[in-house]
Formats: sequence, structure tokens, C-alpha cells
Amino acid sequence: MNGIEELLEQAGVDGRRLRLALALLGDGRWWTLADLVRETATSRRAVEALLRVAEPERSGDRFRLRASPDGPADTADLGSLTAAGARGPADPVAHLLPRHAEILARMEELVAKAPRGRQALDHVAATAETVVRRALLMETRFWLPGSRLLCVGDHDLTSLATAMLQPRAEVAVVDIDERILAYIAEQADRYGLDIRTRWADLRLGLPASVQGWADLAITDPPYTPEGVSLFTARAVEGLGDRERGRILLAYGAGEHTPALALKVQQALSALNLVNEAIYPDFNRYHGAEAIGSAADLYILRPTTKTWPAVAARVDALSTAIYTHGPQSVESRPAPDGALAAPGAVPETGAGAMGGFSPAVLVGEWPRDVLPKVPRARLATWLAKPYATDPAQVAITVPAGLEAALPRLLLATRARRVRVLLAAPPRDLPTALLAPVYELSADGPAVHAVRRPLPETDGERILRRILDNAHGKLANTWREALIRVRGDLTKRQARSIIAETAPWSGDVTVLELPAHRLADLATAVARSLEAPAPEQA
Repeated sequence: MNGIEELLEQAGVDGRRLRLALALLGDGRWWTLADLVRETATSRRAVEALLRVAEPERSGDRFRLRASPDGPADTADLGSLTAAGARGPADPVAHLLPRHAEILARMEELVAKAPRGRQALDHVAATAETVVRRALLMETRFWLPGSRLLCVGDHDLTSLATAMLQPRAEVAVVDIDERILAYIAEQADRYGLDIRTRWADLRLGLPASVQGWADLAITDPPYTPEGVSLFTARAVEGLGDRERGRILLAYGAGEHTPALALKVQQALSALNLVNEAIYPDFNRYHGAEAIGSAADLYILRPTTKTWPAVAARVDALSTAIYTHGPQSVESRPAPDGALAAPGAVPETGAGAMGGFSPAVLVGEWPRDVLPKVPRARLATWLAKPYATDPAQVAITVPAGLEAALPRLLLATRARRVRVLLAAPPRDLPTALLAPVYELSADGPAVHAVRRPLPETDGERILRRILDNAHGKLANTWREALIRVRGDLTKRQARSIIAETAPWSGDVTVLELPAHRLADLATAVARSLEAPAPEQA
């Protein structure tokens, strides 16, 4: 028995993947290792083993089998295995792709030009074909016209593909990556697509404007049980149709790690979700070669027991959900509270105050630090206004949650705020928060001093909006605009704001992506100069 025969025998019923790899190598074309992994949905380790025993020709990083009249031993059945059959019978929509060549070509360009993934966020880009097939599956399985789709994280740009395929669908994207939110908004404007973008760190909550909003939700989360649990729970919170709503989940595990997949499925079961369907290897990626550059696509249906399970579990989910970086599962606190990863949390001992006397402590502080001072969780601080307006507030932010810093500051109206980070900040959101705060840093401590109320009309309106960060932006803007101009009805002011900033409806300041926050001052100035619409 030669090496190829032995490898195929060891693979057993999973040998189809390796036989497909052999068929591709023998079709005369050159293949890179990454392309073979992605096309066959086989782990990099398995393909490398096959290449070692097959001994193909090599040209740089590309491979192919040498021409042989006999071909590889025990592979006479390879003729029926071609690239077209790589996904096998599990793919329900591949036959529809030729009808949507224009959308596919457009998405290939958009995916190629999108911001690169961030390892600390477990980003691995799906192929353009994958996101179009996701949209096709939703279009053929569900009724998308007039429906609402929530993308819980969208580094893959599924939102753009879906809106192109079905322009009558409403689409919302929630993401922590400001670059992705800006890119999606830019392309949505370019193609006239109905896509709203919202900033959120899902560990701290789902934006209020999309809670109970969606008919469908789709997510491609970090592939840890903790990451899948959290993103799926937030997707559940986003569903408004509790009887017919669905969640589409991309999740992949290598063929040699079924125990990891079992943990994920147990986490989904704990949320009382029904698996309506699982499409094996539906999603393909540029990367993630350890799991064959592929992931299954789950269709999940909530039950009446899902929402109580989510409410009971979501606050207890760890902030350590990723496989890399300071918020990886490996860096979570040990059972005794000592961190497994040094420096993952700020120094919050009594000396950290340095004479600062906060009226509220926000975040996870040791019990012996100002034990009589009221405390608030980070998620609670962002979710609703504090009952009083404390003069001084101290906030502690663990490593990995620094992106929430601007929102945590906007969520308070204190005159002075001290934020303790795990490490000195690389840069401060000085320009973004300039209308409200003067910022400075001393090592890992960020000092924010509230600026006096401005004098010009535009600055007063902007300050009023930012000071009411938990409220609906358009409502605060409307009332401030009426007060300053004095010549507008509520309907006229509402019309001016909708024309000036169509992205402002039903959103709070805390949900706005950074690029929208940066544009707010200009938009407010335009609303001051806009002529009053004629009364109906």
C-alpha cells in the first residue's frame, strides 16, 4: 500500500475531501496550499500531509501532480470530482450564482478593497462568493422584501451583498470596528442602499435602536464557545419577530476537533435554540486554514424559552471571547480572581485615585477601594443615564475594551472624569470629544475635564446633543434647533434634520460610528442655515 492509499484509508468516509484535493492537483492547473484548503474545506494539516505523500511538482508556492498514464493509486474515481463539485450536495444556492454575476463582481471588488482584518478581533474575511451565497440563501429561504436584517458584526460585508440582491430589505450593521462601519456606510451611499450602521462592543450590550428590531439576524462570531454564545445572544436580543424570526450563524471547527463543535452546540442549546438546518462548509474564507478555510452555516430558530435563557445568561458571559489578544479566552481571570494574563486590567488599588474623589465608580473595582462609593457596571453606564449628575466619576477599562472610551465619557455629564486603562493609550479621541471634554493622559490614566458651555448657536446645539447621549439624537437636535432658530415647527425641524442627516433617525449618540460623530458639527451647522420647509 503506497502513501496515498494509506492516507485515504485512514480518512475513511471523510476521504472525499482528500480525493477532491487529488483531483484538483491532477487537473493540470497549479494550486497554492491556501487555495487547496479553501476549495476542499480541508484543514491545512491534512493537505500538507497529502502533499508530502503525493510528491507533486512544485513551482514557488504552487503545486500540481505530475502527468502519469496510471495516475495516483486507488484514485480511478477522481474523474467525477472537480472544482465545481467542491462543495458537494450541501450547497443549496450555488446554481443561482451565474444569474447574479454583476453583484458577485461588485462584491469581489468591495471585499478586496475593504479594511484588513484585525487579529485581536478574530477577523478572517469571507470570500465574495460566500457573502453573495448567504444573501441568496436568505432570499430563497425567507421573504426579504420589507423585512429587516441585523448583521451582528459584518467584517465580511454580508450587509452590502444582501441590500444589493434585495433593495427592499432594511439592513442594519452593528460592529466594534470603526473602519468597517465607515466603509459600509460609504459603499451604501455610493450604491444607494438602505443600510444603517451602529457602533457597539457586544460585550457591553446591543444598541438600543436595534433591540427587538429585526426579522432575521446573521452573525459570523469569534469561534470560541464564549464568542458564539455572546454574539448569538445579542442576535436574539435584536429579533423583533419572536414567533418567526431566525438567526443565521457561521461556525467552523476543524475535522479533527469535534469536541470543540460540541461545546459550541451545547452553548446554543443552553439558549434554547432549535437547529433548523446546518449547511456543512457553506462559508469559505481567505485564511482560517486550520479549519479548512471553511465554516458551516446554521439556521437557528428561537423558542419561547430562548428569551428567558438569554436574559439569564448574557450578563454572566465573559468579556474574554476571542482567540487572540488581551481579551482572548486564555487571558480570562483565574478562579481566584488573579488574571492569567499580566496587565490585562488597570491598576485599581487605592493609590490609583491620587487624590481624586469620585462620586461614582464605574467598572470592576476592588471592594476595598472607596467601599462606600456607589458603583455601576460598564454595560449599565452605557445603557441608561445615571440617576444623578455626579461632579466626579472614575472609570476602569480592561484591556481590549478601549474602543468604548469615547462612549463611556459621553455617557456621563460629570465635570471631571478619570479613566484608568490597562496601558497608556496609543492615541486619545481628542478631536472627537473636543466639543465636550479637554483630554490629557498621564500613563494609563486619562483625565477628562468638561468644557464650559459654548456661546455660538451651532456649538450650543451640538453640545446639547452630546450632553444627552442616551437620548434619541434626532429628538434632542429638533428641540435645540427650534429653541435657537425660533422660526420652526416640530415638523419643519424634523424635516430639516432628516434632510441634513438621514442617518440620525432612531439613533443615540452612543451608537453613532466615529465618522458620524465627526460629521455631526458640520451637519448641525447646515441645519441652522437650511430654509424652513413650507407648511403642509
